[in-house]
Amino acid sequence: MKHKNLSVIGCALTIMTAVSPLWASSYNKEPIQPITPVKIVNLGMVELGKKLFFDPRLSKSGFISCNSCHNLSMGGTDNLKTSIGHNWNQGPISAPTVLNSSLSLAQFWDGRASDLKAQAGGPIANPGEMGFTHELAVGLLQTIPAYVAEYTLVFGTDKIDIDGVTEAIAEFEKTLVTPNSRFDQWLLGDENAINSTELAGYKLFKESGCVACHNGEAVGGATYQKMGVVKPYETSSTATGRAGVTGKDADRFKFKVPTLRNVELTYPYFHDGGAATLKEAVDIMGRLQLGKKFTDEEKTKIVAFLKTLTGDQPSFNLPILPPSSDKTPQPKPFS
Repeated sequence: MKHKNLSVIGCALTIMTAVSPLWASSYNKEPIQPITPVKIVNLGMVELGKKLFFDPRLSKSGFISCNSCHNLSMGGTDNLKTSIGHNWNQGPISAPTVLNSSLSLAQFWDGRASDLKAQAGGPIANPGEMGFTHELAVGLLQTIPAYVAEYTLVFGTDKIDIDGVTEAIAEFEKTLVTPNSRFDQWLLGDENAINSTELAGYKLFKESGCVACHNGEAVGGATYQKMGVVKPYETSSTATGRAGVTGKDADRFKFKVPTLRNVELTYPYFHDGGAATLKEAVDIMGRLQLGKKFTDEEKTKIVAFLKTLTGDQPSFNLPILPPSSDKTPQPKPFS
């Protein structure tokens, strides 16, 4: 799909952020790297994607938006054990945070979407989530003159399609990174950014082997791992992990390692929301993944470290959504 370099909202204006050469020398010995601020975005597409992310008219009920399950006021998730979808359907899995999702190797817990664009279309057409179809969602947007005008500026055509809709949402989601956490500041040389308890927690986190899976910029998101390595994980969830994608029994209960960025905000934890608190999550991970029983003091130190991973949250003006027209279909909340 070609983009036209039209002025104002449709321009292909880019934001480029230089990476300080100091970074490479100050954190290269650590398994965790600082988050790099957003380097390149198409501003016109971001603005369109932001509106679509917040627009509940992309759901059959006219009630559920992307932000419903990935609430940007709540760490990019909904803080529910498992999310609530169309007709109050309770899904089998906990909504992962959308923050820093562009840093993951794939999207969804089972990695069934290769990138943010592929992910964006899934919930719209899922009967248990937004309950719509791509055709109906696109048809609805086509009846809203302001969306047609904005889409034309961004994509150079007045024919809205799901490819452009998901591309715009993905472009907005790429901006949802959270740099400048206190731990990032410490990595970049500010020794006073974290205290002695938090530093002791990080040392425990490294020495215990947590960094084998939780590393890199996102402190996770780069591999799939079995939930329950040393001991089986007990859960009532029907989610089977990668096996549902690959069809291989060896992939049963393998899930994408979640990011630990902003983890103090993204409770409850795990794919089934089975751990209500960070201390409980640390305890379970120690026993089931590492074969290690952390003391209460050790758990307190590790949790203190994890809380230093909260970065600058996305900050922007809430979008004013364009009004429906007389031709816009009415929502169907109970069908």
